[in-house]
This record gives sequence, structure tokens and C-alpha cells, in this order.
Amino acid sequence: MSIVDEIEAKQNITLEQLQYLLDGNEADYLKQRAVAVRERIYGKDVYIRGLIEFTNYCRNNCYYCGIRRGNKIIERYRLSQEGILACCGEGYRLGFRTFVLQGGEDEYYTDDRICQLIGDIKASYPDCAVTLSIGEKSRGSYEAYFKAGADRYLLRHETADAGHYKTLHPREMSLTNRKECLYNLKDIGYQVGAGFMVGSPGQSVATLYEDMQFLRELNPHMVGIGPFIPQHDTPMGDKAAGTVDMTVTLLSIIRLLLPRVLLPATTALGTIDPIGREKGLQAGANVVMPNLSPREFREKYAIYDKKICTGEEAAECIECLKKRVGNIGYSIVCDRGDYKVGE
Repeated sequence: MSIVDEIEAKQNITLEQLQYLLDGNEADYLKQRAVAVRERIYGKDVYIRGLIEFTNYCRNNCYYCGIRRGNKIIERYRLSQEGILACCGEGYRLGFRTFVLQGGEDEYYTDDRICQLIGDIKASYPDCAVTLSIGEKSRGSYEAYFKAGADRYLLRHETADAGHYKTLHPREMSLTNRKECLYNLKDIGYQVGAGFMVGSPGQSVATLYEDMQFLRELNPHMVGIGPFIPQHDTPMGDKAAGTVDMTVTLLSIIRLLLPRVLLPATTALGTIDPIGREKGLQAGANVVMPNLSPREFREKYAIYDKKICTGEEAAECIECLKKRVGNIGYSIVCDRGDYKVGE
């Protein structure tokens, strides 16, 4: 039995096996098995999510992020409630049935404002899912959003190694709290997404192994990973970016560890490689997230440098994206794209 077969059978991985695969061994077979697992559960469907980056204000000061509190150069913006609903309206017309509201931890958006926004979207588009990606909140806040109608919540854990976490985040943030948020979200009933940057400064095979084990323990519905890309106005602006090869290898491994997971081929993957998202889909991913944000704001959501914000990343070019996905044998489907629970 090959190492890939053993990982698939046990839905677990050892540190040595992870090192073996990250060294490039059995790369083609790993992707082949990941695709087979993904197609057994989700077929050739690729789910689309309409991403709405509605605020680039953030109270946090993470060392890698371009919208960090300490970045005095960035031009800040907030979309109005009417503007957000207009994005949803355009997205619905284009066939989107999931809207992802993503932003920094902006204290202007109180729980009442977020709940009102969720309620308005669900009232206008009751057949759509609402996903939030707005950071660490109290359990009470998460419960309020869920009661208002939010379906999913994305909160990357960034790294499951406490020492590594401290090198990426300021002292007031902690891995313990990040994990508690994720467990609270899952307990409340959300479809939950975790994830991490690939190739972030200080990352090692040992820290990635901790990520794999944490993901197995949490068993999230979604895992978002993408290559670390530096942003020039941050303390990590001079660090090397992550790679496509490592990212797609880890996508395949995650598919074998968590067969039913919803796994995006991320914007960051498409940023460092013109066909990066296709490579992600051919390694076991099954979600893409085009941008529904108004064009004039896309470049201002500068979490990393050179982020793609035109062409296929723009929702207006969804037909182009459908063609590109079709060219590699998959098809974009216009439904909520929920996690498929095992029988």
C-alpha cells in the first residue's frame, strides 16, 4: 500500500508522511486520489460563492495583513447597507446563491447592524446562504447572527501552533481564543470554515502537521488555504511568498483527511499563478469565490499585494470563469452548495 493509500484509508497522516509528500513524492497519485474522493462525494460540480468585501477597517494589527490597524497608508472604506444589498442583487442575477460578507473586525458594524444586514439579505433572497467572515466575536454575538439567519462562518485559524501564532499576531490575540471561537461556532450550528496561509513566515513541516491534526479534531465543513503573499505596508512585507506546489499538495492532503469538506481554490492561488485556481480544482478543491464587491473598492481591500481584482475575479466575467472551469472537465453550479453530510 502506498503512503497516499494509507492516508486515505486512515484519514490521518504522520509527520513523516507529511514531509514525504511535501518533498514532492507521489505528487500525481496524491492529486489523482484527492480528485477521486472529491468526485465520489460532489461529482464534477464546482460551487460559486459571491464575495462581498464590505469593509477594510480592522481593529486588529496582524503582522501579515494589509488592512491591519497600524497601516496608515491604506485608504479605508465601508459599503453602505444599500450598497451591500445591491451587490447581492447583482450576484443573484448572475446565479449566485451564497453571499460571503467578508471584512476586517470593524467596530462600526455592531451586532445590531450585522443582524439587520443578515435579515435584509435573507428576506430578499430566502433561497440563498449567508456566510460571514468578520473575525473573532463573543459567543453571544455568534448566536445573534445565527438567529438572524446566518448559515456559515469562515474564520481561518492561521496556524495551530501556539508559538507560530505569536509570530504572526500581536500580543493581544491568542490561538486559544481563535480556537474557542471556532468551537463555539460549530456548537451553535453554523457550517464552519477554518484554514491557514501556506508558506507563512516561520511555518514548518511541524507546524503544518499541527494544522492537519487540528483540522481533523475540529472537523470543519470548509477549509480555506492559500499561499502567503506579502503586503508591502506590513512588517512581513519583505518575506517570501508561499508556492503553488505546496498549496495544491496540501489541498489534496486535506481532501483525503476530510473527504466531505468544502475546499476553495482561493483568490490567492489565482494571484500567484494565472491558472492557480484550475490547479486547485485539479487537486481536490470544489469551490471558487468570485468578487461581487463594487469595482472601485476591490483594490482597497489590500490584504496582500497584487490581488487579482479584474477579469475572471470580477463577477461580471462569470461566463469566462464557467468556460475555464469547463475546460478542465468541471461545471459551475448555481445553488447554495451546502456541505454534504455522510450517510
